[in-house]
Amino acid sequence: MPVRPVPLVAVLLGALLVLVGCGGGGQTPAPAAAPGTTPESPAPAPGRTLTVVATTNVWGSVASAIAGPGVEVRSIIQDPTADPHSYESTPADAAALTNADLVVFNGGHYDDWVEQVIDGDPALRERSIEAFALRGDQAQENEHVWFDPTAVKGVVNQVAERLAAVEPAQAGALRERATAFSARVDDEATRLAAIGQTRPGARVLATEPIAQYLLTTAGVADATPPAFSEAIENETDPPAATLAETNQLVATRGVNALVFNPQTETPITTSLRDAATGAGVPVVNVTETLPAGQDYLTWLDATRAELARALGAPA
Repeated sequence: MPVRPVPLVAVLLGALLVLVGCGGGGQTPAPAAAPGTTPESPAPAPGRTLTVVATTNVWGSVASAIAGPGVEVRSIIQDPTADPHSYESTPADAAALTNADLVVFNGGHYDDWVEQVIDGDPALRERSIEAFALRGDQAQENEHVWFDPTAVKGVVNQVAERLAAVEPAQAGALRERATAFSARVDDEATRLAAIGQTRPGARVLATEPIAQYLLTTAGVADATPPAFSEAIENETDPPAATLAETNQLVATRGVNALVFNPQTETPITTSLRDAATGAGVPVVNVTETLPAGQDYLTWLDATRAELARALGAPA
């Protein structure tokens, strides 16, 4: 999948890391020990709260569910209306990552600004979890892995084990939460698979391949012309012939639903959504960050239910 350009502000992050590492102004340097990097990882100083920093509130919610109430979890990207691909990081973000006990990021060039920071700090790399590296199909280049059950459960297990290494007294509770959470993810995967079993041959069109793992688990075919998806991912206009082919799928009801990402709206995708509505093709909104007031599992279940209803399957 094409690599998205890295925001110019990322150029400043390396310099920030040098400043943080020097501990200028009499500040105490950040602990070098990384959660879970070795069996001998020391416990945090008495009275110090462990911190986990996640790039988006999706991964922040997953980490928080496993870490429990005694760990501070911060999500950098939380806006449910903004496009995370276009996020411009700040020096404060880099400082938060550098000082975190554990970092959870998406990877796969989705949050390149984080990788810029991590690649400049080997110790930080050691105490980071990349979700993309844990995807079930390693040949799959789609970066939207928060809908891949294997990747999510991989992150869940790593969060539990990394934190257990520095908080041995909490190891049992961490692993219990991880087991329970993974069971819920498996349950959602089973319910997703029931969509395709109930509606074999169902096809959808997508304004962006955000739901690819979701659709694969559901057994629902993505009929989007590849050239359309590639153009939208590259933030360019699709070729005229491709756009005509895509619009024809909607106009003739050649698909059962349209998967629409409201966080990456363009005139082309908005026009496609409006055409789908006019043609009576159900529109399924799928986002990249959590809506206010929802956690990961609630959001996943709501997205699954909306897809099921759109395709005429039991929700």
